[in-house]
Amino acid sequence: MVRLFDAIDEANMPWLTALVRECEAAFGDELVDLVPSYTTLLVIFDPLRLSPAEARRRLVALLARLTPDEDAADAPVKELPVWYDASVGPELARLAELAGMSRDAVIACHSERTYRVFALGFAPGFAFMGSVDARLEAPRLDTPRRRVPAGSVAVAGRQTAAYPAVTPGGWNLIGRTPAVLFDRDREGFSLLQVGDRVRFVPIERAEFERLGGDPRPMEES
Repeated sequence: MVRLFDAIDEANMPWLTALVRECEAAFGDELVDLVPSYTTLLVIFDPLRLSPAEARRRLVALLARLTPDEDAADAPVKELPVWYDASVGPELARLAELAGMSRDAVIACHSERTYRVFALGFAPGFAFMGSVDARLEAPRLDTPRRRVPAGSVAVAGRQTAAYPAVTPGGWNLIGRTPAVLFDRDREGFSLLQVGDRVRFVPIERAEFERLGGDPRPMEES
């Protein structure tokens, strides 16, 4: 585990993506996986082909010459269509009340910002993104739901995410995307990857359904 930073910050991403690229080149076929997160990079290598001491030596050498990925800030923005509606986003009203804003203002505030994917975890394809406008910061639900529908777009603290599959969850739901966030047949499996820039695009119900979204409200899901 390589720790580059102590605090979560969008400015960390160019350094983490640069270390990912350098590790791929330095470890080659001896590399099993790389798991970047907010402040760290987990490097998983084949211990039958590479000793821990040699892996550490390579990492120290990489860190000594590491420079940030200049292309990270200019990465293309991936757009996720979202149907923002109380029937699929029951916490829209809660966020509006906490922020002292209208529901339409909450939707605009959430969708007008470009987010950075900080980490993948919790469930395959679940991308932790930030940072949400401070006005929308909200704590998780006191009691998590047992079943959150796939595609649910949510906010917790200063982060936002979309659930790739039906799972339990305690985040504040504000809408739903028809996008397929995790697919075993897709290269890389996850639609979103660490370092990606993402924007949520409001759509109407008709467009949501046309794109394959499930419009059933929460109580029927």
